[in-house]
Amino acid sequence: MRILFVCTGNTCRSPMAAALMRRRLDRAGREDIIVDSAGLAADGGPVTQEAAAVMREIGLDIAGRRSQPLTLGLCQESDIIAVMTPAHAAALTAYGAAPEKIRLLGRGIPDPFGGGRDLYRRTRDALEQAVDILAQEIVKR
Repeated sequence: MRILFVCTGNTCRSPMAAALMRRRLDRAGREDIIVDSAGLAADGGPVTQEAAAVMREIGLDIAGRRSQPLTLGLCQESDIIAVMTPAHAAALTAYGAAPEKIRLLGRGIPDPFGGGRDLYRRTRDALEQAVDILAQEIVKR
């Protein structure tokens, strides 16, 4: 199984969500599941300093991660594509991703890009809750 997290730039939300999911799956003994992230407008840049800092606070290191552009191949290879907003879901469907693979995290996760650490912490915490719900479903499979 392959899970792909998608946001806009792949410098904040989706790499944070992927790291949270990987930790959750590792704790459940599910090393068989591949977790990745990509962005609709990713350009190969690094994760934001704020995202790296708030993840470090909970023992996860995403500092060396570089953004990965979304490709149709990544969509096709993925069993679940978790998105941050309804707009991401619509863009993926228009791009050719199978709608039945797309899952909105929570009721949507707003973009913290350009905000301060407190906003990034709130985003991390919202992602953690949404990822835990998705992980519970996946671990049962």
